[in-house]
Amino acid sequence: MKILVTGGAGFIGSNFIYWVLKNRDWEIINLDKLTYAGNLENLKGIENDPRYNFVQGDVCDSHTVNELMAKVDCVVHFAAESHVDRSVLEPAVFVETNVVGTQVLLQAALENKIKKFHHVSTDEVFGALELDGSKKFNEETPYNPHSPYSASKAASDHLVRAYGDTFGLEYTITNCSNNYGPYQFPEKIIPLFVTNAQEDKSLPIYGDGKAVRDYLYVDDHCEAIALVLENGKAGETYCVGGDSEKNGIEMAETILKALGKPKSLMTFVKDRPGHDRRYAIDHSKITKELGWKPRVTFEEGIAKTIQWNLDNKGWVENILSGEYQKYYEKQYGAR
Repeated sequence: MKILVTGGAGFIGSNFIYWVLKNRDWEIINLDKLTYAGNLENLKGIENDPRYNFVQGDVCDSHTVNELMAKVDCVVHFAAESHVDRSVLEPAVFVETNVVGTQVLLQAALENKIKKFHHVSTDEVFGALELDGSKKFNEETPYNPHSPYSASKAASDHLVRAYGDTFGLEYTITNCSNNYGPYQFPEKIIPLFVTNAQEDKSLPIYGDGKAVRDYLYVDDHCEAIALVLENGKAGETYCVGGDSEKNGIEMAETILKALGKPKSLMTFVKDRPGHDRRYAIDHSKITKELGWKPRVTFEEGIAKTIQWNLDNKGWVENILSGEYQKYYEKQYGAR
């Protein structure tokens, strides 16, 4: 099988490509615009793999997208603006990439008779859960997005379903909880806290620090996507969660303890607008139908993630210093 992966130079996309090349006999074309979060250093380990090909391009560019769609059997669509804080500052960019880009991909998939279009989405489209409740999101939860990011992802989900219902496009959707692991951009909570703690800088915690997220180790998410692509029912959605609910204070304390740093580094900052209090995923459908469940416990996953960040300080420094631009030009010439 030959698949087009969009956004494959990003955090989850690059981990998915590694996972596939290790665990499946598939060929991959990686389409990535290489915005600030797209980083070819993430994929240095497989640059020479004959089953892998990188193409720099924009999902909103119908010409490029159509050329690539003609060469593949299936699509796994990761490409998205994904940081909530950035969506508050620049919502238009999120609509352009997440909504318009998805529509361009869907149209090209339809015209090129793609066998399956898999869309990777988020639990944030469902809104928020009660902080002290036991209820979790599932495939029947109504959409109720609260940020420009989650609203743009909700819109893209609806577009995917509309292309299925209206035009008969074969599709599947996964809504996942918060991923963590190697190659995550340092603006996200775990790599941000690890980086700051190493340098004895403050760990900024929003509001009262009690907002809860369900954490999913990225390799578990990659396996779930592969199973859905292979065996998921067309027209179905699957929720993918990690069974690891942690709030901001707990996350900070975990990282500080692992690094031998004092709790005094925790700093409470003004809460962000529209901050949802709790996310949690019920993954019973994908477990029952496809036999998937998270393999990596939070304790195992956070230990591996912290160690990866410690072992790859150069990667983080390059991201933050702009050295990545030099790497790109060395490998592929000036943009």
